[in-house]
Amino acid sequence: MITLRQVRYFLAVAETEKVSAAATMLGISQSAITLAVKELENQLGVTLFERRVGGVALTREGQNFIAHARNIEAAVADAIAEMHPDRTDVEGTVKLGVTNAGAGYFLVPPLARFRRAFPNVDVRLLEREREELEAQVLTGAVDIALLLTSNLSNAPDLEHRPLFQSPRGAWVANNHPLASRESVRRADVVEYPYILYLIDEADRSSREFLARSGLEPKVLFETTSLEALRSMVATGMGVTILSRMLYRPWSLDGGRLEWLAITDAPPPMEIGLVWRKGHAFTAAESRLVEYLEAAAG
Repeated sequence: MITLRQVRYFLAVAETEKVSAAATMLGISQSAITLAVKELENQLGVTLFERRVGGVALTREGQNFIAHARNIEAAVADAIAEMHPDRTDVEGTVKLGVTNAGAGYFLVPPLARFRRAFPNVDVRLLEREREELEAQVLTGAVDIALLLTSNLSNAPDLEHRPLFQSPRGAWVANNHPLASRESVRRADVVEYPYILYLIDEADRSSREFLARSGLEPKVLFETTSLEALRSMVATGMGVTILSRMLYRPWSLDGGRLEWLAITDAPPPMEIGLVWRKGHAFTAAESRLVEYLEAAAG
């Protein structure tokens, strides 16, 4: 029988394109992941991954299976939510603030499942930059915010709960001179033209991280478009340092990217929930927080 563990390990390898990176992300051994994926392939009767320089890539059968795997994970989450005894009794409105990264790379799937599980809860979204969301939380304009908790400005007046961390690494083209390495150092990265991402304080984090070693990136281009950044990296125009959460191994124009661990790495990007100190959660807010925590876990 196919197990949920096998599905989750498969998705981790598909996302990272490296068994070692998937093992690090899940906090388990590489051999456990390799065995689970092999068992899954045997049960499906297909090969899901093929080896290539620096890692693995999905086969055509793997690409076909990944949608099913995500549906399996979602179905399990929905089944758990269906068992909640008071789900139809919970009602109310939750004003949820969210930053660009949280909205684009985490929130949508669990929020869609939450809406199905708790149909009487109205979640109203507001996307803003972190500093503005902090102010909105303090004034009560937003009940809860999903943002980068590693950069909080008003920490004494806020309470927060981390959901997950996303390690930062180097993004390079698959034919870049650095691509064949298992890992790089920050000094290796700044030798090449740098593409600076301006959303969610990624530009400030990159500059501060490199400055600690007396390094300054050779900025070729500054952009708020992650797709433009991916395309420029994939074509070899430059490199960047960004979190794993934002990573995807291809650009919209068909280019391929690699994500490399940095041995003297910057702190990971921490995504979490923030609310005003002393704020008492309503039933609707409590259920939403529990659901997002479960999705992150």
